[in-house]
Amino acid sequence: MHLTSPALALASADTAGNTAGPGVFTIAGVPFWVVYAAAFGIVLVRAQATYWAGRGVARGTSRGRFADALASPGAVAVIERVNRWGPPAVTLSFFTVGVQTLVNLAAGYLRMPFGRYLAALLAGCAVWAGIWTTVGTAAVNAAIAVGLRHPVTLVAVGLGAVALVTWVLYRLTHRAPADRPVAPAPEDAS
Repeated sequence: MHLTSPALALASADTAGNTAGPGVFTIAGVPFWVVYAAAFGIVLVRAQATYWAGRGVARGTSRGRFADALASPGAVAVIERVNRWGPPAVTLSFFTVGVQTLVNLAAGYLRMPFGRYLAALLAGCAVWAGIWTTVGTAAVNAAIAVGLRHPVTLVAVGLGAVALVTWVLYRLTHRAPADRPVAPAPEDAS
């Protein structure tokens, strides 16, 4: 029995004489532009919700996890960068993983004018959707192809990724006291 990926199965099932299959940058045969538009819409809604949550924290109407997230040392550093760089920080955050949420939250918290934020956001969403539509769909199709042909390999790669993430998180949370940054001593007022 020979197994093929969904993309290969769709390409070989085309009996109308069309030689062009669904392509690498599709998911289950859905065209690139549909996947791109969906990714763009998802990130636009998510980033807007985060921005407005930051505005709520700034207004004092929201307490809890958002306020706590903005008080962490990492968030304070992001807030300082967003305050210094403004809209370009919002756009560039979409090239990262994990930082963009804090940047959008900080932009709302700092009450960045909505027009400037929206212009930076739209550019960032376009970049993010392009990256995840190309790289993301290629990775999904590759994982499906590997999983169908060599399921043990896919499981081994998955376990390796989980082990790597676990090790990195362990190292970050269990650093030796000498590795931790030391806060400067308060200056004597006398």
